[in-house]
Formats: sequence, C-alpha cells, structure tokens
Amino acid sequence: MSGTVAAEFARLYGAEPHGVWAAPGRVNLIGEHTDYNDGFVMPFALPHTAVAAVARRDDGVLRLHSADVAGPVAEMAVDGLAPGTDKNWTAYPAGVVWALREAGHAVTGADVHLASTVPSGAGLSSSAALEVVVASALNDLFSLGLSGRRLARLCQRAENVYVGAPVGIMDQTAAACCEAGHALFLDTRDLSQRQIPFDLEAEGLRLLVVDTQVKHSHSEGEYGKRRAGCEKGAALLGVAALRDIPYDGLDAALERLGDEEEVRRLVRHVVTEDQRVERVVQLLEAGDVRAIGPVLVEGHASLRDDFRISCRELDLVVDTALAAGALGARMTGGGFGGSAIVLTEYADVPAVTKAVEEAFAAAELSPPRVFEAVPSPGARRLDWLSGAGSPAS
Repeated sequence: MSGTVAAEFARLYGAEPHGVWAAPGRVNLIGEHTDYNDGFVMPFALPHTAVAAVARRDDGVLRLHSADVAGPVAEMAVDGLAPGTDKNWTAYPAGVVWALREAGHAVTGADVHLASTVPSGAGLSSSAALEVVVASALNDLFSLGLSGRRLARLCQRAENVYVGAPVGIMDQTAAACCEAGHALFLDTRDLSQRQIPFDLEAEGLRLLVVDTQVKHSHSEGEYGKRRAGCEKGAALLGVAALRDIPYDGLDAALERLGDEEEVRRLVRHVVTEDQRVERVVQLLEAGDVRAIGPVLVEGHASLRDDFRISCRELDLVVDTALAAGALGARMTGGGFGGSAIVLTEYADVPAVTKAVEEAFAAAELSPPRVFEAVPSPGARRLDWLSGAGSPAS
C-alpha cells in the first residue's frame, strides 16, 4: 500500500513525497466510555491502517487529498485554520496542523495524500488513525521530537476542539503507542501505560471483529449526552471524575444519587467497567486468557442496559456468537452501531462466523463483515524517500 500511496501522491502533486507513514485503527478489548471519565482502557491496534504520503512545505499552504473520498485536492492556508470552519473529512488532518501550531510548533504547511483500510463508522477509530498518521508525519518532517503520548494528546485536542467531537484520549493513544502482540493497559488520568501480552494464536484462540455495517458518528448528540451525564454524576458525588468512585463504594454512591436514575445507570457502568478492565489485566498476566470471555459478556450487558448504547444488530452478534459456542462477546467502540468482538476457540471460528451471518440473513439485515483482529504495531514510518533529508530521531 505504501508504494501505491506514494505513486498517487506524485501524480497529484507532481513530485515525490518526503515519506510515507501508517497509523492503525484499534479494537478496544475492554474499557468502554471510561476514557473521558479518567478511567482504565485496554485497546490493541489492528493491522488495518491509515497511510499518508506527505511532503513538507514552507510557504504556509496545506494541501489535502484522500483516495477514499471523491473530490479534488483541498487547499488552505495554515494561518487561516480555525475550529468550526470545516465540516468535511479534511477537518481531521487540518485540525492536527492547527493543534500543533497552537501548541507552538512551527508547522509551515504540507502536501498530504491519504488512503485507509480502517472501516469508517465501524467503531474502530478510523478518525484517530487519520489524525495520528498526519501528526506522525509532521513530527518527523518538522523534527518536532514529540513522543507518542504527546502526539495523542494533540490529536485528541484536534478532534475535541477543531472537529467538535468530545472523544476521550484512548483512540489516539492506541494509534500512536500500541505494540504488536500486546494490548495496551492505559490509565487515562496520568497516561501511564503497560503493554500486556495478548498472544491469542499461542493459546489456540481467535478474536473476531464483526462489523455490523451500521454506521455511527461520535459528533452526533448521543455520545455527548452520555459524557455530560457522567460529568453530572461526578459533580453530584463531589469527585473530579467517576474514576474516583471505588468499586466497593459503588452502592453507597448510587444511593447518594437518589432519583437521578439516568445518572445512576451511567455511574454504575463506568465504575463496574473500570473494575472489569483491572480483572482482564489480572487474568491475562496470569495466562488465563479464556477466563476473560465472561468479563466481555458482562461488559456488553452493562453497555446495553446501563449505558444504553447497543442496538439490535450488536445484540444479535453477541447473542448468536455465544449460542454458537464463543467464549465471550461484546460491542466495542462508541455504540449505536459499529462492531462487536467475539472471543472463540480457533476450531470454532467457522461455526461462529456462519451462525452470525445466518442470523443476519434471517433477520433481513445487511451482511456483516467478519475478520480476525491481530494485535499490531502503532504509528510508524514506512518509507523515508530520497531527497527528504534525515528523519527525526
């Protein structure tokens, strides 16, 4: 894919790019809607990536093109970038340039051509992959020397402020910092990280992603409502974030919330989900991979019943996969569509896949896309082309 993207860059802009970079989509193993509550998450990177061929410019011009969106090259002045001015896909890479410049980094323009294999709208963080791949390229081309953690923070700010989507820090951190063969245990309060070995193949297991083909958008209102409800819960309980409610203090906290039923549900999900992340970490570190299956199922029930962000298609995947012998399953991502994950024995993959596909057909739903999730590396430079100078260390 690197060569194809570089060749298309040359066709569009009449010169070779200075390099080609990649950043992955992600699957969140456990820890949903905890990141903006200062809690724990556990994503891992997918082999599906956003790839960017990029050349540095020093004349204040930013030019953007995507192989995945019909239309000509978009051109804008970096001095004119401002939040809320762009409602197109270009807001994601342009927002990264804006966030870097706002943070004091002298990014003076770029030519960018992008292509992505991360399914859009599937809850696999296609937007974060797009942001992080551009940020990684600019970090190298302008010798900014920023760490993956810092790049993730700037990309989150781009999406929060420039795009206007109130996402947490998990997606961008996963795209920037994950390692192959591992899940990333991330504390979203202090951004401390631990790479947790997650070698499914060695255990005779597989993790399937089932893309329901039901599209969602984080910048629509329901995500924001849930986040506002969590913030209200923290305020009513007198804590900085729901992370600060201990699991063994949950019942007392819920009692204090009285008749705030919606807030009670949101609080219960976040506190129990943080505890589920910690349980999964313990099980994986103990080598008991199969035992995480029931924890995934608990997480889905909480997202469905307390957070209320599941949908007919996601519930159908989970219920059908479990009935077909899967060890565990749950929705993953922001909700209201997107994807579910299914943990299964390797030998059961064909039967589980067939059962889910047949259930969708019987329900007269569009066929789901099913693929294996392999823990993969985070953002990286694929090629540094001649004439580009030396890459930043």
